Amino acid sequence: MNKFCYILLISCFTQLVCAQPVQIQIDVLANRKPVSPYLYGRNNSLSADPGKPVSADNWLRYKDAGLRFLRENGGNNASKYNWRRKLSSHPDWYNNVYTNDWDFAAASLLTNLPGTQGMWAFQLLGKAAKTNSNNFNDWGYNQSKWWQGVNQNLAGGGTVNPDINSTKALKEGNPDQYLENWPADSTVGILDHWFGAKGLGFDKARIRYWSMDNEAEIWSGTHDDVMATQLSAEEFIQRYVAVALKARAKDPSIKLVGPATANEWQWYNYDNKPVTGADGKKYPWLEFFVKRIAEEQKRTGVRLLDVLDIHFYPGSSKSAEVVQMHRVFFDRNYVFPEANGIRTSTGGWDTSLNKEYIMGRCRDWLTQYMGPTHGVGLGLSEVGLNSANDANTHAVWYASTLGDFMNNQVELFTPWSWQPGMWEVLHLFSRYNLGTSVDAISTNEELVSAYATTNQTNDSLTVALVNRSATETKTVTLTIKNRSFPNQTPTLLLLASLPATETFVSHTSNALKKNVASLLNNTLTVSLPPMSVGSLQLVGQPASSAVVTGLEPVSLTDVSIFPNPTSDVFQLTTTARCRCTVYDISGRIIQSFETPTSQSFGHGWPAGTYVAVLKTHGQQTRAFRLVKQ
Repeated sequence: MNKFCYILLISCFTQLVCAQPVQIQIDVLANRKPVSPYLYGRNNSLSADPGKPVSADNWLRYKDAGLRFLRENGGNNASKYNWRRKLSSHPDWYNNVYTNDWDFAAASLLTNLPGTQGMWAFQLLGKAAKTNSNNFNDWGYNQSKWWQGVNQNLAGGGTVNPDINSTKALKEGNPDQYLENWPADSTVGILDHWFGAKGLGFDKARIRYWSMDNEAEIWSGTHDDVMATQLSAEEFIQRYVAVALKARAKDPSIKLVGPATANEWQWYNYDNKPVTGADGKKYPWLEFFVKRIAEEQKRTGVRLLDVLDIHFYPGSSKSAEVVQMHRVFFDRNYVFPEANGIRTSTGGWDTSLNKEYIMGRCRDWLTQYMGPTHGVGLGLSEVGLNSANDANTHAVWYASTLGDFMNNQVELFTPWSWQPGMWEVLHLFSRYNLGTSVDAISTNEELVSAYATTNQTNDSLTVALVNRSATETKTVTLTIKNRSFPNQTPTLLLLASLPATETFVSHTSNALKKNVASLLNNTLTVSLPPMSVGSLQLVGQPASSAVVTGLEPVSLTDVSIFPNPTSDVFQLTTTARCRCTVYDISGRIIQSFETPTSQSFGHGWPAGTYVAVLKTHGQQTRAFRLVKQ
């Protein structure tokens, strides 16, 4: 065979394979896992300035997009926060001190976003903002414009270095002029201030998660005004434990989140190197952290960690790489193009190490050092992508990461940078996804994935779909096992060809398009355009074998069903696990399901008035009048 014919044959074979439909098999009884509502999160959504409250348009966007978890500590700005004075020191702006009112931010969350959870932080650095009277006059210097010198330590009487490339002042400012000591008792005092008998009366059930400061392994860089030399990893552990013990003593139900490592390099390196333990062995930083916290828990008899938290800031602007980056967390076969810190994980420098699966590693370490019933969740509280990527790339990456986290029981996810396309995906997933992840296996997982969710009674199924191909429309055939959905013409809600500017305004003003999917013999066929995200919803009758279990005798005082009225679906959020039964106006049962903390329902209901009755195991009951327009 000549070379031309061989190449032509290979090309034809490749085109034939690519043209084959992607087969996806969904089994609603296989691999069932609860989906955390706190995956639908974000950083920096609230205002901490009473003079600049969140706008009505943004409150509407947050509610309609289905935002459920808000991390509002400000990252690096949390380390020197003073809740008594309502001040913070900005490490990336001359260390200047500015007004930062967490009280105002928390109150606005509790008032305007029912059913959501907020996360703030404890300070472990040991210093907090004292006064803004010794700030560097940034306005007088250059009208407060950004330049490389904003990283110079000029607050407290420093002398500016005019070299545009220098981050070091000619004379360092004196931190004693703008900071004060901030021991463990001071930082955990915010719990009394917010929730105590003489405090502000905030609902602690809505602010259960507390970050244990932020990116401590690089404090000698971010907070070099007070830490010119990095404290050792063991010294940080001692600070962590001291604060954790005092916080847990004040509120046993608190959720402690840490250590919030800065990026891939810092997953493995503390102060730019692996940690040498007391046994002389070199450990990746996160392994050492887990090991030492496990030892301290055993020593004290107190739980010191609830969510193991990391950050991630990849640098690639290549779309084909970005849309695969969701695989860095659990995929043990994924070769990460930016692998770096992982190469130090065995104590040396091994260039053959490039498979991260960092959350998988963390889960392995938690099991190794704390045992199989450790109960520690996983979180990604900061992530940012290169802004050079387009809205479709961001949407596909975000949807893929959400889907992977749903499948792997990640507890919280709050991206730091927020790009066009992400509001659209948040709305699509938070509003339509259900509470239990089930198996959805694709024959071409690299390019096409399905993320399937159902409810406890299997009477509803949502399938989120992602096509990562930049050039090819993919025909997808989905086969559903162990559940029938007869007599339906499902609608495919689709995000594709998104423009560069933000398109999401509200539930009624966004970029979603509706397409029709065909359903025959429990098999669906849909067409996914290049770089697209879609969602299919199916509704049937409750499965006869469904059993209600695990209901808790807790209060139904914190319950919300919104939007109401709606032309689409209702979203139920509650702190109590309960049974929800919905009746039409004639008293006929329309739907009945067991709900965790968050559940969407009402798919495909005709317009009319309904009554939802919620009941806990302890027989506490609440009823809601619902209107479907």
